[in-house]
Amino acid sequence: MSKAKILRNQLAASDMLIAPGAYDAIGAKLIEQAGFPLVYMTGAGTSASLGYPDYGLLTMSEMVEKAGILARSVQVPVICDADTGYGNELNMIRTVREFESRGVAGIHIEDQVMPKRCGHLDNKEIEPLEKYVSKLRAAVDARQDPDFLIIARTDSRASLGFEEAIRRGNAALEAGADLIFIEAPQTMEEVQAIPRLINGPCLLNVVQGGKTPEINLKDAQSMGFKVSILPGILLRAAVNIFDQVLDSVKKEHTVPAFLNNATPHQNFRRFGADQWDELRRCYASESQSAVKENQ
Repeated sequence: MSKAKILRNQLAASDMLIAPGAYDAIGAKLIEQAGFPLVYMTGAGTSASLGYPDYGLLTMSEMVEKAGILARSVQVPVICDADTGYGNELNMIRTVREFESRGVAGIHIEDQVMPKRCGHLDNKEIEPLEKYVSKLRAAVDARQDPDFLIIARTDSRASLGFEEAIRRGNAALEAGADLIFIEAPQTMEEVQAIPRLINGPCLLNVVQGGKTPEINLKDAQSMGFKVSILPGILLRAAVNIFDQVLDSVKKEHTVPAFLNNATPHQNFRRFGADQWDELRRCYASESQSAVKENQ
């Protein structure tokens, strides 16, 4: 069963899927090991991992390369930020095919003008609805696996208003999108209204310190959202703990004690050491048997 089909089956269940954001295989594996059913590849985190802010500076090939690493690193489905599709309808077709070929379960595509910006920043430019719908139709037609998820994101709330964001979300559904992502609603009333006003399943983006009010994920589920992504949760945690550890080393000239709670091999086991050790034993045993037979 493809990862896309697994995700479709998950969405058919009643519970909302929670997808913490990863920007590398370490985060993806830890999310899976923590028991989450879905990994979200964050665009902002991926940009940061390559040394850039979330200003639309990464290319399609850079995002696809990272997506492939995450998808092969875990057994659960991975959905990815695909920005604006990186161009016109033809670029969109290639974008879908490239992500799909890497084993990704779905992507979200937004209606910003490139170079785009983080959805919780100001001064975003929005492309005409007709252009956005045309690109979404190209994305839907481009997929080889009908289960591959096309998530339509609109960033129009900030500059064009909430009603226009809802209009665009419903237009995206009519164009064939599978899941609607209204970025950065600004009040709890707007958050609550999205699943009621959109004529299909909805995704909620939970960004700490962003424009959307803080919300308990159980409340989001009760409102009717089918997916909640937490793009920056691990990146923010990592930056915070990195700063603390580096500051401690600089001041104390020693490694913080809490970092010595596991041996190197215990850490490696989190990333597949046991399976690789078993392969080594298997081939070593076969090699020894072959030597004995030839003696």
